[in-house]
Amino acid sequence: MAEILGLGLSHYPPLSTPDSIMSGILRYTLNDASIPDSAKDPKNWPAQMRREWADDLGVKAAAQHRAQLVEQFRRVRQSLDDFKPDVVMIWGDDQYENFKEDIVPPFTVLAYEDMDLYPWRHAQNSSMVDNGKPNAWGEGPEKHYRLKGQRDAAKYLISGLIKSDIDVSYAYKPLHHSSLAHAFTNAILYLDYDRVGWDYPTIAVPINCYGSKVISAKGFLTRMDDQLVLDPPSPSPARCMQLGALTAKIFADSPWRVALVASSSWSHAFLCDKHYRLYPDTTADQKLYEAMVQGNFDYWRAQTTEDFDISGQQEILNWSPLLGAMQALGAKLNWSSFVETHVFNSNKVFAVYDPV
Repeated sequence: MAEILGLGLSHYPPLSTPDSIMSGILRYTLNDASIPDSAKDPKNWPAQMRREWADDLGVKAAAQHRAQLVEQFRRVRQSLDDFKPDVVMIWGDDQYENFKEDIVPPFTVLAYEDMDLYPWRHAQNSSMVDNGKPNAWGEGPEKHYRLKGQRDAAKYLISGLIKSDIDVSYAYKPLHHSSLAHAFTNAILYLDYDRVGWDYPTIAVPINCYGSKVISAKGFLTRMDDQLVLDPPSPSPARCMQLGALTAKIFADSPWRVALVASSSWSHAFLCDKHYRLYPDTTADQKLYEAMVQGNFDYWRAQTTEDFDISGQQEILNWSPLLGAMQALGAKLNWSSFVETHVFNSNKVFAVYDPV
């Protein structure tokens, strides 16, 4: 029996930018003429949001937010290094990067061989670091990782899922994107925040989290009064949990030590219409977090795609398979952290489950 480690983290794109522009999503939203002026007036914001925004557009708070996040990433990385996995498998979203109008699978296993991953060349608009924008490390376009693939393990997973009646898609090479979508690239960048290197063979498993807005909104920012012709929905949280449970069982019978990683922040402000896209749905996030900490998997399984969409929680679909996997394995939550914010687009959650 192989050992399985469960990890959860954020791939928050603005963390890769300097503090001075980390609140860029909110700044963009405040220029939306279709949002009422009263909603955009800081006097009407939650108290924490006003404190973060302060009189410098959130620059000082950005440094504090960065420090919080980096501390969490270092803790998750230490758990990963202590485990010494043979392969790291990451669930993340494809935000109109590799999957576009020609095909949008609900789940896909990327059975790639080794590739060169250039974070600052391969960035898409949704990663917020394209077109020469500065990054927090001051790195240029030559910065890259020789990312190791693990096709044998990926094909083993694909075969197991299909035999278990999960008709998962798979790919041996990218379609539109030159390497990996930012949910995966950023997970690696942040787990390697101190630039010690990334030598773990890695398998990416994209989930169509953006569903109704993956094509119509190109998986990213729109104005509130934009008239979108919506796309078909994402897979449900319960279906994603089923995917995770089967993934865990398949790898548990494999010869590999596997780290299963959920990569995403939780409620996203720019998707949360009920808050005029100014700040995330912290109340909904806290309920999910409490259920996670308590091991209340039924609460997660009872959520609907519509529930997630209303709260701007589309990307939490990346966490749903992790919880399904941990329940299937009977894994114990060793440590977790909830980093709350209003100004910096999304609440961030980190988690480490004991290896099983």
